[in-house]
Amino acid sequence: MTRLTIDHVTRYDYGRSVSTSYNEARMTPVTDDEQVVLEAELTLSPGTATVSHYRDYWGTRVTAFDIQGRHHHLEVRSAATVEVHRPPPGRAPDGLSWEELAVPEVLDAVSDHVPQTALTRLGPELEAVAEDVRAGAADPAAAVAAVYARIAGHMRYAPGVTGVHTDAEAAWREGRGVCQDLAHVAIGMLRHLGVPARYVSGYLHPDAGAEVGATVQGESHAWVESWNDGWWAYDPTNHTALTDFHVTVARGRDYTDVTPLKGMLTGGGGATELAVTVEVTRRA
Repeated sequence: MTRLTIDHVTRYDYGRSVSTSYNEARMTPVTDDEQVVLEAELTLSPGTATVSHYRDYWGTRVTAFDIQGRHHHLEVRSAATVEVHRPPPGRAPDGLSWEELAVPEVLDAVSDHVPQTALTRLGPELEAVAEDVRAGAADPAAAVAAVYARIAGHMRYAPGVTGVHTDAEAAWREGRGVCQDLAHVAIGMLRHLGVPARYVSGYLHPDAGAEVGATVQGESHAWVESWNDGWWAYDPTNHTALTDFHVTVARGRDYTDVTPLKGMLTGGGGATELAVTVEVTRRA
């Protein structure tokens, strides 16, 4: 078990004052079978926002807010303490056969994560890779492992090469990208093979050897859960199963379902400066 405190701050400074803004934040971790949120708070500046809370279709905790009246900045701070207790590494699913996985009744409960999206769709090059994986995989579990191995052999982590609208095929052709891109490539290939897969956003403590009480620069992160008679998570960026240093925030079909902060503004804006910081402290 690991206990982590995450402090995530996103701040926009507008070139011209804004009259109204409408926003949704998906920055608060969830409680599930492998983690428990001990405390969580989301604060806003300016403090004049009208705020509501709900869980979206995917189960993510959403803070919706609007700010009426002129303001020159927006700052959203999410602070949470989470206990994480992942199963030991090396546990693998017994899984289903290809025939069992293809039965419509079996897929009904996870049917949202079978079709491709604009960000996970494959082009000819990546389809050929997926088909090659399928030809050599005796069962879905072997195919999932092969997909992650192909990604590890072909792609490397490189910020600044891709953008939030880069799809799986473009990221694969580039051979580089960030965690979002590697997750979309994995999801796209898995869905092409008939394995349901979903996008997971969260936080990652980057130093497994950090001392208790030490605060380090953390990062927003993304990984994949594939379905094979149950959901199984894997981090294709770091080539590892999840550890107690991964904290889950949101799940969806792709990045657009889990965007940490999105919204619209009227009556100003202009050139806008964005600053994002994530700090993680190990408590236990």
